[in-house]
Amino acid sequence: MLGLESAITTGVTLAAEAEDTVGGNYKLLAAGLAAGLGMLGPGIGVGMIGAGAMNALGRNPEARGAILTNMILAIAFAEAVGIYALIMAILLALVV
Repeated sequence: MLGLESAITTGVTLAAEAEDTVGGNYKLLAAGLAAGLGMLGPGIGVGMIGAGAMNALGRNPEARGAILTNMILAIAFAEAVGIYALIMAILLALVV
């Protein structure tokens, strides 16, 4: 809930600070698209990783430790792409 509130507050602050020109509005649109589309892949990937891990746990419950370790590692790699997309969106909104 706190993350959603900070995202809304940041969006309102960025919108208030943006120039009231077409370029400033397109800059914020580009940042939003970069964040949204950049996190689409990691979101789908994390879902597929979780589904695969649950399927593997259903087939072989004794290998729970190894499966969960590999699942968490794969999710961390997938989320790194999402974090990179978020950083690029912030740079687009604030710097460019």
